[in-house]
Amino acid sequence: MNRKTWVLAAVAGLLTPVVTACGDSDSGNKAATIVIGTTDRFTATKDAPAPLDPAYTYDTNSWNLLRQTVQTLLVEPKGEGAPVPEAAERCGFDGGGDNRYVCTLREGLQFADGDKITADIVKSSIERALRIKADTDVSALLNTIGTIETRGDREIIFHLKTADATFPYKLTTPVAGIVNPRDYDGDRLRDGFAVDGSGPYTFKAEVTDDAITTVTFTKNSLYKGSLEVNNDQVVVRVFDDAKAMGTAISRGDIDVMIRTMSPAQIEQLEAGNDKSVSLVEMPSLEIRYLGFNTDAPTVRAKAVRQAMAQIIDRGELVSKVYGTQAEPLYSLIPASLTGHSNSFFNKYGTPDITRAKNLLDAAGVATPVKLTMHYTTDHYGTATKQEFEILRKQLDASHLFDVTLQGTPWADFSTAERKGDYDVYGMGWFPDFPDADNFVAPFLDKDNFLNSPYSNKTIQQSLIPEMRRDADRLRTVKTLPRIQDIVADDVPVLPLWQGKQYVAARDDITGVAYAINSSSVLQLWELGHGLSD
Repeated sequence: MNRKTWVLAAVAGLLTPVVTACGDSDSGNKAATIVIGTTDRFTATKDAPAPLDPAYTYDTNSWNLLRQTVQTLLVEPKGEGAPVPEAAERCGFDGGGDNRYVCTLREGLQFADGDKITADIVKSSIERALRIKADTDVSALLNTIGTIETRGDREIIFHLKTADATFPYKLTTPVAGIVNPRDYDGDRLRDGFAVDGSGPYTFKAEVTDDAITTVTFTKNSLYKGSLEVNNDQVVVRVFDDAKAMGTAISRGDIDVMIRTMSPAQIEQLEAGNDKSVSLVEMPSLEIRYLGFNTDAPTVRAKAVRQAMAQIIDRGELVSKVYGTQAEPLYSLIPASLTGHSNSFFNKYGTPDITRAKNLLDAAGVATPVKLTMHYTTDHYGTATKQEFEILRKQLDASHLFDVTLQGTPWADFSTAERKGDYDVYGMGWFPDFPDADNFVAPFLDKDNFLNSPYSNKTIQQSLIPEMRRDADRLRTVKTLPRIQDIVADDVPVLPLWQGKQYVAARDDITGVAYAINSSSVLQLWELGHGLSD
């Protein structure tokens, strides 16, 4: 085939292949095992012993393991769009109301071990997550649920506390996954790396030193749902770094590379340096940002956070580290979503040290402000360290800040961040679902996943509920800009950039264009083996 990067374009909320390539054929050999490489880490620790329990985990990496095995009532469709039934036969708001949501299960649903799935099991699965209320705050995704009612073996009725037009999307997430009460205790988390469900695959992990090294997904013969499974088995191998993963795909040891390739690798693949491997560029809603513990003495004063927003040069940061693989971001809400506004640019404009100094002087803040910025060394790719070195240089060059950097592995980093141990820290966000609500509520609502002490009554009590009442999401443009303007003024978080996402695959792999959607949901069932052009 001709060497090229395939690009999927986002148009009116849909993903459409711009270039048809050999990697998107529906024909292929289903029997052959597909091997995928990733640098994502899956680790159990004393503070987080249940990294794959749907009631606990709240990161994209782990969710992408669960989505293959733990079935949900609804699922995001191939090619984007509104959620469609999965374990459910049908779902919808009842009688045109916005506080009563009803789902009817498919007939004959079973877990992979043959146990029958009933409406009561679905109810107990979701109530389990709400009851356990893990410290990751993943259960907050379901916080609009008041009560759950069942009728017979197949009907589930959700009575919502308040109107929530995004509720169908929330039912696509693993925290709303259906689990067998024989495997998952109703009152405590399931420690370790076992995962059981009724999804398209069964799950088996190989573990060394409390970390997953390999996961084998085998097609579930009892699966009933809306997904067409194009392979019989997928093996996911965890690599120490992007270089080792790249070597493996070049040698043919793996068939596909997903998260996280280095910027240099992507440039090389775009140039066609490896004739046996193609790169697919896809639209993405991934963002990166700085988070603040607004109770911490170093950044408690709003002027300190505002001064950082006034100094940081996103353009320089992106160009030096990510090139064309990212774009500066001036809001928590990505530029491609309805409701986005450039609130940070509107307030702070271009970087200006004098204006930053005036903000600090007016607030009586002594300079230089000494602070430590924390980042994770093994969760977002090798470029993270370089990114934070540039942020430090920008802030130090102003002579208004004296910054120290501290890198920490994700297993410890994520726990420390939730405990409030970090004053300033770098995080990424891969949305739970493609709606602006998911770039607002998880950061700003009660029980937010950052466990941030920041609270704004106008946002929590008025604007978020108002935003969720709009079934026509286009009407949220009246509410969302107000939220973004408040965030730009208070700076509880500081958005940095919006990324693209890539999948690299050998030429005989089909379905690559749909292997990951814009919400970074891994869809292994789309992959197959075919013939190279």
